[in-house]
Amino acid sequence: MQFEKSGEKVRDVIEELVDRAFAEDIRDGDVTTDAIFDRKDRAEAVWEAKADGVIAGLGVAEKIFKRLDHDLQWQPFITDGDSVGAGAEIVSFSGCTRAILTAERTALNLVQRMSGIATKTSLFVKKIKEFDAQILDTRKTVPGLRALDKYAVRAGGGYNHRMGLFDMALIKDNHIAAAGSISKAVQKVRQSNRDLKIEVETTSLQQVGEALSAGADIIMLDNMNCKLMREAVHKIGKRAETEASGNVNLSTAAEIADTGVDYISVGGLTHSVKAFDISQKLINNRK
Repeated sequence: MQFEKSGEKVRDVIEELVDRAFAEDIRDGDVTTDAIFDRKDRAEAVWEAKADGVIAGLGVAEKIFKRLDHDLQWQPFITDGDSVGAGAEIVSFSGCTRAILTAERTALNLVQRMSGIATKTSLFVKKIKEFDAQILDTRKTVPGLRALDKYAVRAGGGYNHRMGLFDMALIKDNHIAAAGSISKAVQKVRQSNRDLKIEVETTSLQQVGEALSAGADIIMLDNMNCKLMREAVHKIGKRAETEASGNVNLSTAAEIADTGVDYISVGGLTHSVKAFDISQKLINNRK
């Protein structure tokens, strides 16, 4: 799996996630599987797509299975970011029967979630393919799964916004209200870290003007209608980048992109995920 630099040790995130998942699901052992199969039993399994979509997370699944069977043979038929049709075989693997059955749900839970995110992202990307705008994710992720959620967005053709509160300043309405003004908020952040990129949330042309005067790098046009958004983009010109946010769905994405914004952020990519349906089938078992 290839991850963009995000300030996180992604491999460590995955290892810790697997630890927690196995502690939750397995604890002292899989009482059903362990009673039926011996450690020496071997099996082969295949994953099959039950719908059309984009796959993400195969590297995570491999790590999960190999945690229980280091010698498991893993043979993917596609790579993350590939589109598949219903009925397509995604990966086959062979090894210890106990490992294949015990790790099944943990692996599928994560890959189905990640593939659901990738699939939804790809639909948004297709909707705006005629425009220059990029689809962004948000911080509306499940705690502990952000690195994987954001990886899945990239697999679907989208882009990552800030990874967390640590890598970019985003001055929102409550920051502005507490600071007293956009200008004061921007000034405080600049004094704290001059190299940090600053984005400011705005809801009116007046706020857009204030954000420009304060030297914001990115101006978020929050919950604006397309007419107002187009005026804001024209007002901003090339003096800052622009991000549309709020009321974004598949039916509005193209109209929003047509306003000329640089980015369109979609919280629904990760906060309202429909799992992509994948089934695991044993095709051979040797006792």
